[in-house]
Amino acid sequence: MANSLKDWGKTFYVVFAFCSVLCFGAVKSLLVGPIAALILSLGNLGVILGLFPAHVAWTVFTLVKTNRFDAPLKVAILLGLPALFALWLALSIAISGLVAIGYGFFTPWVSSFEAFRLEHESKFLHCIVDGTWGTIKGSCTVVRDFADLCYHSYPLYLKELRENPTSNELQPLRFIHVPACIIVGIIGLIVEIPLYAAIAIVKSPYMLFKGWHRLLHDLISREGPFLETACIPIAGLTILMWPLIVVGSILMAIFTSFFIGLYGSIIVYQERSFGRGIAYVIAMVAEFDEYTNDWLYLREGTIFPKPKYRKKRQSNSEPSVAKNQSLHDKLGSVFTEPPAMLVPSLTASRSVREVIKEVKMVQIWGSMMKSCEVRGTELLETGVITPVDLSDWLKAKHANDATIVDVGLPCFSFLHTLLDSINAGSNGLMLLDGTEVNHLNRPQDRLLDWFFHPVMVLKDQIRVLGLEEGEIRYLEKMLLFGGNKERGNTWENGSFPLDPLRAAQIEGISRRMMGMNRSISKFPTYRRRYRQVVKDLIHSIGKDGISTKSLAKEGSTRSTNSSAAKSFTRSISSRSIASIEMV
Repeated sequence: MANSLKDWGKTFYVVFAFCSVLCFGAVKSLLVGPIAALILSLGNLGVILGLFPAHVAWTVFTLVKTNRFDAPLKVAILLGLPALFALWLALSIAISGLVAIGYGFFTPWVSSFEAFRLEHESKFLHCIVDGTWGTIKGSCTVVRDFADLCYHSYPLYLKELRENPTSNELQPLRFIHVPACIIVGIIGLIVEIPLYAAIAIVKSPYMLFKGWHRLLHDLISREGPFLETACIPIAGLTILMWPLIVVGSILMAIFTSFFIGLYGSIIVYQERSFGRGIAYVIAMVAEFDEYTNDWLYLREGTIFPKPKYRKKRQSNSEPSVAKNQSLHDKLGSVFTEPPAMLVPSLTASRSVREVIKEVKMVQIWGSMMKSCEVRGTELLETGVITPVDLSDWLKAKHANDATIVDVGLPCFSFLHTLLDSINAGSNGLMLLDGTEVNHLNRPQDRLLDWFFHPVMVLKDQIRVLGLEEGEIRYLEKMLLFGGNKERGNTWENGSFPLDPLRAAQIEGISRRMMGMNRSISKFPTYRRRYRQVVKDLIHSIGKDGISTKSLAKEGSTRSTNSSAAKSFTRSISSRSIASIEMV
């Protein structure tokens, strides 16, 4: 009897908490949502329209200057630029509006449910407060990250396109192929958009009811997200919001069909065949149908024909780590894959505790930034880098104006992360807090796939080389100062002249690490997080009472830093050999 009353009391508490949080979340969404949505939509709109003339000028300038395209291909792209820019304006403004509404209205709601999952003494107070001011600040952060992506990352991509030498992989475009590319692109849009929408709409009831069946089964059997009592309100919200997730999957399928259809023009250009372009358009419908069947556990295969559109089919089962893999190849591997509907896995769900065991992307970002801060503090204390270097990076309009802080410091930190992982005998990467990231617990993210495997290869190369102490010091100098030989020669860190073969191997590793860092620096949130690290380093100088002027003077008079640099070398040397616990 007592156990029965206890169970009824727990059930009444869960139902009452869920209804209360649902009401409070709705009220917060109505109060905070319009403000956050207005900030996000107007901010992104200002970025899109304000930078649009610059984007047009940068793109045209890059197209004229690059050596990767021949004259006919440049003319074809120039003729297509107005349509591409119009598509960019329409899609970016529409998506910004949808994101603003979704973020502004649903974030306060979800925050109310999150308050019950976290261990707070006053959950009721956090249910009311959480997601109010934080949502407004978050909308400003989204606008800032979007501005960094448009103002900093996009010009970097264009710069790489301008500076890359002529590639033998790119074939010249003949004018006879231009009409075929245009026709296949139009046919792709006409075919893909309605068929993708029809497939998604027809299969949406299966997704709706199978999703509800899976969630209700977990609720009754207390599995998956319903295993912990504190997580039941959030899981209940998922049941209520499941129809919106289904609608979002349909919209995502229609959105991705634009790019899938337009990619048919690139297939014609690559394969030099109008027929293969048409075959691609037909095959992509079959790929999408088969992909959604697998997700929803329907019949295997597809009813649509699936012709081959490549002369030699490339396997995308493993991320490529070829040294000469171009951006063209990476984009090709992405766009030739069928677009994903927003279908959460309908297999047996794992509990929240099992999911928490996976390393999240935010942990990796946080560890990267913390490592940069720790290494930067050590370099500052010994005068290897100065506050002038940090302030120059904050004021620089372009990354090339302050490469020591922009590229050198992150690469220096990344090198010691690899060395610490090697010395600890890790099969993956050891983060600063001692967490190991390997193939089993790494975040399942497509962008991370492009980097994790190459990083593991780079780590194995460093392990096989068996770098000696002086060679590690030489690699440190190469990464930190790069082409600035004057600054590098003044830093006496214990490196010694190497034979040409060994020096070439180490310089090759340094170039790969710098390339990886430049690629990662284009990601959203990176610049904002790294900028905060640089500000914290400058703030720590003033907090410790170190004179900025004196350090700047030291930075200009490198001869006074010899003894400090030597002591820094000894300290870094001991850390690079020690185990991860010493970090």
